[in-house]
Amino acid sequence: MKCLIIIAGKGSRLKSLSDSKPLASLLDVPLVERVIRSALEVGVDGFYAVVGYRGDQVRAFLEELAGKISAPITVIENDEWEKANGLSVLKAKEFLTEPFFLLMGDHMFDPAIARKMIDYPLAEDEIVLAVDEDLKNPMVDMDDVTRVMAEKGLIQDIGKGIEKYNCFDTGIFLCNPVLFSALEQSVRETGNDSLSGGVHVMAKKDKVRAMPIDGRFWIDIDDPERYKQAENYLLDNS
Repeated sequence: MKCLIIIAGKGSRLKSLSDSKPLASLLDVPLVERVIRSALEVGVDGFYAVVGYRGDQVRAFLEELAGKISAPITVIENDEWEKANGLSVLKAKEFLTEPFFLLMGDHMFDPAIARKMIDYPLAEDEIVLAVDEDLKNPMVDMDDVTRVMAEKGLIQDIGKGIEKYNCFDTGIFLCNPVLFSALEQSVRETGNDSLSGGVHVMAKKDKVRAMPIDGRFWIDIDDPERYKQAENYLLDNS
């Protein structure tokens, strides 16, 4: 299975640690490398990485990493990286014609989450998102997390500003290519070019399944506090 990784953004809140967020080193291993190695553990055999800010620097790192691992890494440029992340996903449309993992380049996670997701029953017109039902998870940035409302295993609503929610978006997806047309519809009809916009389009048709992570580890490393939490987790579980 292939994996699409989004690493185009600037990550300004981690600027004190690294000028390139995907290359910010966590216990001597860059964030994006940790994501890639987690995906390798569940059988991913090829990667597509969408880069933007500091793209040449990130590309050079990924090309070097590709020579060390068992899977190729295709780098895709997003010259609209200052816009929302849905456009980064769309840049990979021509490359992905079968089911694929979609991961965020700054989200660390227990590979067991993705391993469970591989066996998830999914129709060709559906996607599945791993959700965290622990609304008091101390590793979640409550001011920045994407909220999700799920009922009977289906996502009904998603967004950072929604008021009614019962779980969080972990940024770990198993997708069918139908996601690309949903993103295009979101941009065309509402001007929403975020990934959540495309997911919302599909959710309105009951085409987004929610897979609980059952307390497994994940973290969005978007600021120094979350970086420190991730570092402590690694030290405690090494």
